[in-house]
Amino acid sequence: MGAFRYTSRSFVRELVMILAAMLFALPFYFLIAISLKSDQQLTLEPLKPPLADPNWGNYADAWSSGGTTGGMGRAFLNTVIITVGSVVCLVLVSSLTAYVIARRTSKLSNGLYVLFVIGFIMPATLGLVPVYVVMRSAGLLATYHGIIILHTAGILPFAVFLYVGFIRALPAEYEEAAQVDGAGMLRTFFRVVIPLLRPITTTVAMLSGLIVWNDFFLALIFMSGSSIGTLPIALNSFVNENYTQWNLVFAGATIAILPVLGVFIVAQRQFVRGLAGGIRG
Repeated sequence: MGAFRYTSRSFVRELVMILAAMLFALPFYFLIAISLKSDQQLTLEPLKPPLADPNWGNYADAWSSGGTTGGMGRAFLNTVIITVGSVVCLVLVSSLTAYVIARRTSKLSNGLYVLFVIGFIMPATLGLVPVYVVMRSAGLLATYHGIIILHTAGILPFAVFLYVGFIRALPAEYEEAAQVDGAGMLRTFFRVVIPLLRPITTTVAMLSGLIVWNDFFLALIFMSGSSIGTLPIALNSFVNENYTQWNLVFAGATIAILPVLGVFIVAQRQFVRGLAGGIRG
């Protein structure tokens, strides 16, 4: 294998990548810079970096007093509960459903797969009114379990679509060996299949978690006026017709972004492997 030669073309490629990285980093610069400005600095010097006198108190103010749900601290906890609950339910239900669809070749399983694909394509807002009526009749409005069920049902077609593609690409010999040893379908699934689904499970968990974490529309409609508002609802409370506290909005947005960014950095390799496997399958 020959030694790598650093040529002028390599220099140009590196320069283009550096410029592209700087371009993508520019919004993060404005996010951090504005979040550290006082009201006076934001008015007089909106683009100047606050290196001399950063106002770290904006983060404390956003965390303790931001939003209408007892501060962003409470909204953060609500969002974590809803996101974790939705992701766990979604992974469990979608993986089991996809396993049955992928391993059985009957007309029923094929028909179910087509229905999930249609549900993936159809816009969710078409059924918003009947879903609201059903949830109100069942007493599920403004509750943790109600919004978790709603998110799970809404993302289920997409998750099943990814799982089915990944499972179909897996060899069935391991499952057949377990069944020969006397394992039933559920035991085979949890003991043999689930460990093999780690890449696609990471992908489904990250994508669905990101959707739930950033959801504003469903939280606004189905949790309006409750004490379990989420981070997007809390951020929206900083914005009003008369005066918008942009420094607190950007500080709150930074608080909301950091956990998602950290999870993606840690699990990015599994995320890419699962997404590529699910689409290829």
